[in-house]
Amino acid sequence: MAPFNVSKLAIMALVALNAMASSDAYVNPSNKPASVDSASTSTDIKRTFINRDIKTPDGVPEEGIKEAMELMASGRMYRYNVPSADQSTVSLCEQEVVDYTGHKYCVALNSCGSAIMLMMKTAGLEPGDKVMSNAFTFGAVPSAIEHAGGKAVYVESNYDHVMCPDDLEVKLAAHPDCKFCLISHMRGKVGDMDRIADICEKNGVTLLEDCAHSLGVYWQGKHTGHKGRASAISSQSYKMINSGEGGFFLTDDAEMAAKCAVYAGAYEGLAAKHLTVPGPEVFADLPTQIPNYSLRMSGIAAAVIRPQMKTLEARIAKYNGRYYTLCEKLEARLGDLISIPKLTPGVTQMVHDSIQFNVSPEVTDEQIQVFLDECKAHGLPVELFGHKSNARNFVNWGFAPAEDPLPRTAAMLSRACDCRMPLMWDDEDFDDMADVICESLEAAVNFN
Repeated sequence: MAPFNVSKLAIMALVALNAMASSDAYVNPSNKPASVDSASTSTDIKRTFINRDIKTPDGVPEEGIKEAMELMASGRMYRYNVPSADQSTVSLCEQEVVDYTGHKYCVALNSCGSAIMLMMKTAGLEPGDKVMSNAFTFGAVPSAIEHAGGKAVYVESNYDHVMCPDDLEVKLAAHPDCKFCLISHMRGKVGDMDRIADICEKNGVTLLEDCAHSLGVYWQGKHTGHKGRASAISSQSYKMINSGEGGFFLTDDAEMAAKCAVYAGAYEGLAAKHLTVPGPEVFADLPTQIPNYSLRMSGIAAAVIRPQMKTLEARIAKYNGRYYTLCEKLEARLGDLISIPKLTPGVTQMVHDSIQFNVSPEVTDEQIQVFLDECKAHGLPVELFGHKSNARNFVNWGFAPAEDPLPRTAAMLSRACDCRMPLMWDDEDFDDMADVICESLEAAVNFN
């Protein structure tokens, strides 16, 4: 008998291994070995796996690409390098933003963080002044307070992920010298703005609104950002308008608007090249009295935003339709294992571009971690707001630490999960999202 050909043996082995890998890829998509310590079992053959990028942003419409290209070709990307305001892409963008939100004045900036910081500066914040703020928000908010020279005092957030008015009253009573309240509408969720505004008014506190997540959200039939003296919206990549980075300062207060424009970089009469700021009599000698921080939005950012403003309502409808379908599936299958935050009465239009849910207290911390690991292993990174590395967890704000315990917020964050809902995904991808969440939590609660 002729000796066996080694190369043929190698080929046969590779073919066999390849066949095994192909058959196992769906059974165990995490490619982790099965063990008694894993939530994954032989039932994984029926598990759903997602192959889409959860951080897929909205693309720029062709119209925006064309205008940006024209600006680059001309070299006139600086907002003031135009003969008049009505020829400035940034000024036209500001006009389109106020046409949508209903504000009187608007200044486009390089980021929403800059807009939040300038809200406080233009409202008269002095170094060391206290600012009430949500204990549940993104780290950029206490960062902006620190940037403006203020000192954050945190107000508890509840299981609907909004500021607790009762605790706001308690904190203002404990800090009678606090004259500013910066409220964040995290993930577009709005607290009881009528009561919060009333509490602020009774205590002589200036209310400011961080609307980074609430473009398109309405309170009592009016766009968010009108209860406060000023507000800020974002055009960072994961928001409803995407320019990579960017933000807008919005107000009906003429003096605040003029100061913001000067702080942003409207020097030597350049305010005349704005469409949405007050007249020269309000600016007076401001350009020589306050610093220029050079925080202007570029023409490129404005160019890509402008066509996105036209499609907001259609995109909101698509987001919301998918969200309510996803909620129905999760609630039907998971029952009491989760609760989905409820909207505050008074919210007349919501924008659900992501989903949040609170895991039941009956689920252990260990099981929650197994759930997160299972989701990730099956292609869906779900985040826990209370994770030790999450920038929305107040324990991670070492630059602006909480001085008082925040037990209600801490308890909520330890249960609160967050998942993006990319617009560019297909409808069937959200069926898979529901399956991965349900299958992963079911696996976690059965984990021994």
